[in-house]
Amino acid sequence: MEISIERIDKNGFTATEHQGREWSFVSPSIVKGSLTIKESPNNTKENLVQTQPRKNLLIFFCTPVSPGKSRFIGVGPRNYRLWVDPFISRWINHIVVNLVIDSDLCLIRAQEEKLMEVGHSNWQKACFVAAKSDTIVVAFRMWLKKYAGGQMNWGSKFCGSLQPILSREQLMDRYWSHVVHCSSCSGAYKGFNTLKISLQVLSVASLAIIATSKSIAGRNTLAAASILCFVGSKWLSQFVYKTFHFHDYNHAFK
Repeated sequence: MEISIERIDKNGFTATEHQGREWSFVSPSIVKGSLTIKESPNNTKENLVQTQPRKNLLIFFCTPVSPGKSRFIGVGPRNYRLWVDPFISRWINHIVVNLVIDSDLCLIRAQEEKLMEVGHSNWQKACFVAAKSDTIVVAFRMWLKKYAGGQMNWGSKFCGSLQPILSREQLMDRYWSHVVHCSSCSGAYKGFNTLKISLQVLSVASLAIIATSKSIAGRNTLAAASILCFVGSKWLSQFVYKTFHFHDYNHAFK
């Protein structure tokens, strides 16, 4: 992977990757990526009309909140396959994205602890960044050291030390870190919970009706419906927990 870094200054830097990919760090906390997916087949000398190539932008806003905590906002606009968007709810996309973000949290936390041990000015002793793909990471550390002393200046608000180590379930708790702040995910969360309760009520109601039914066929039908509603509510309970609360997922092994 060939990556070249343009001159680093107080405003950030730009990195050019192979195949026309470009990454920019805009100080103090914005990362932008421009990825050309595939050149349009209409972009030939014989065609009078030039069609734009398919591009995907990745824009990350990473705002430090306190030692060990940051507020992350990501946007991924594109100029192709836009007709799909109205048919896919935002919370579905968030499920996929959050799987990657959540699984990175434990690694990032471990890295931060190692950096605290050796000191931010000696970050090379805690991180092995020999690959060319680490060029942007090295460039950011150089920028941080030159223009920010290698670390965040919290002033008198925080002492700079990390909070006590949280359990994996607490660290990757998605409900309080994302769902309560997202209208799409919170709406889906309430809808699935309502459906789960409805299935539980139907399961109990079917059992109650069985006791008063005199038809054997009717009893069998109600019993099957009760079992299906019960199983459905149990499945929904697990789905809601893994989707909106905690999913122990490591994308490196998938």
